[in-house]
Amino acid sequence: MVRNVLVAMSGGVDSSVAAKLLLDAGDNCFGCTMKLYANEDAGISRGHTCCSLDDVEDARSVAFRLGIPYQVFNFSDDFREKVIGNFVDSYCRGITPNPCIECNKHMKFDKLHLRAKTLGYDYVATGHYARISQENGKYVLKKALDPSKDQSYVLYAMDQEQLAHTLFPLGELSKQETRKIAEESGFINADKPDSQDICFVPDGDYARVIELRTGKKAEPGNFVDSKGNILGRHQGIIRYTIGQHRGLGLHLPDKHYVTEIRAKDNTVVLGPYEELFRKEIRVGAFHWIAGEAPAKPVPCKVKIRYRQPEQPAFIYPEADGGARIVFSEPQRAATPGQAAVAYDGDTVLGGGVITELMQ
Repeated sequence: MVRNVLVAMSGGVDSSVAAKLLLDAGDNCFGCTMKLYANEDAGISRGHTCCSLDDVEDARSVAFRLGIPYQVFNFSDDFREKVIGNFVDSYCRGITPNPCIECNKHMKFDKLHLRAKTLGYDYVATGHYARISQENGKYVLKKALDPSKDQSYVLYAMDQEQLAHTLFPLGELSKQETRKIAEESGFINADKPDSQDICFVPDGDYARVIELRTGKKAEPGNFVDSKGNILGRHQGIIRYTIGQHRGLGLHLPDKHYVTEIRAKDNTVVLGPYEELFRKEIRVGAFHWIAGEAPAKPVPCKVKIRYRQPEQPAFIYPEADGGARIVFSEPQRAATPGQAAVAYDGDTVLGGGVITELMQ
């Protein structure tokens, strides 16, 4: 059966190869690039950033070579509100967000799915390294076969409806295989480097973007220890995250790490390495991909950072939709605003944003 597929093409090699694989399989493909922000939103000059003219032209070139229609969709207003706005607000509240997860949640698997439906396309395809299958009447999100490229962590918020209408053609490929296909296909972006930074903060200067968006400088405050003793002055809570020890600007006899950020009194708490470890955290709204929370505690493995290996834990669902997560061993630098994602083998059970560090 021929599938009608709207292919999200970023201008990178992964989404380009995804389009080719679908076309080779006989699908009817329409390529598109989401224009998510103007460089002025981040105070940067034109260059090699996500959504740049160069990226659009690379995507257009691949679409032309494949012989498929192509269009740019302007979602910048929604991106500014849902992703950049959340990013800025979170840092101002002492929380460290993951904008890539928010972008997937609100842009690729919400706005783009709605656009696909409007245009008469049944599926959205992306260049993510992950897999989708069906088990016992449910759609299941699984890790990519190549563990070094697996991106299932940033996809945990997908629901059954989205999984039913999404395709991940690269889920069983390695990056090397993807690049080989691009080279053999003569794609202009076959050797294009992977993007590493947050797209709207390509230079890594989060504070500059936040100050640009808020229109005010971050307010300095006190560094304190766990007992409240003042250790020095910080340059604004937006410049720090839990686990950080570089760039504090202090000369202390022992190495200190950021262990807590208190936005209410504009205080950053520092402590020794051992104070970074927590065995229990809380997620305010845990999203179960199967569609409903289990009635009993769930033994599984959980990761609290993108590159962290999963760690044994139990999840205790709560009546308000949240969950307590208790690890077998204390975990380093669990951070409010980051995602805790649960796995059963290579299957993603679900996840949510860390809201509280408990013990």
